[in-house]
Amino acid sequence: MRWQMKACRPGGGWAARWAGGLVLLTGLAVSAVPAQAAAEPLDWHGTVVHVTDGDTLWVRPQRGGAPRAIRVDGIDAPELCQLHGQTARSALVGRVLGQVVQVRVRRHDDYGRALARVRIQGRDVGGWLVREGHAWSYRYRGHPGPYAALERAARAQRRGLFSVPGAQRPRDFRRRHGACH
Repeated sequence: MRWQMKACRPGGGWAARWAGGLVLLTGLAVSAVPAQAAAEPLDWHGTVVHVTDGDTLWVRPQRGGAPRAIRVDGIDAPELCQLHGQTARSALVGRVLGQVVQVRVRRHDDYGRALARVRIQGRDVGGWLVREGHAWSYRYRGHPGPYAALERAARAQRRGLFSVPGAQRPRDFRRRHGACH
């Protein structure tokens, strides 16, 4: 049976066909999401094979497969071209590169990276980065973020990037200077 749009198109029909196609595509996109989510476990272990910057790393799952891009959830580290950016990356390299970590995926970002809590030997990597002054607790819509207390302590102790007066959050840095690339 062929789908007919004649009843919906009193004046020509292109708008109704376009809307019908949009509904069909939206339905296909939504139906694909559960299949993708089901294919990737939310909690897994793997070896860190690369560190891109102070809050992004690549982890090869222990169960096999290609390395996956992971953004440490709940933090915002300086951009690589920003003051303390290379230091934050070096700190993360020293802490996790070549190590087995636990990855707990919370969601995915606009770039397809898994936003995840990462633990090494049971210790929270995001919390460690903030406590040592290598990242900010990620703020969103007025919420101070999951590591706000650790950030306050790092500021009080003037650790890492908090020892520099006027250190800029990455979001503000990108607004003023653009991306590093």
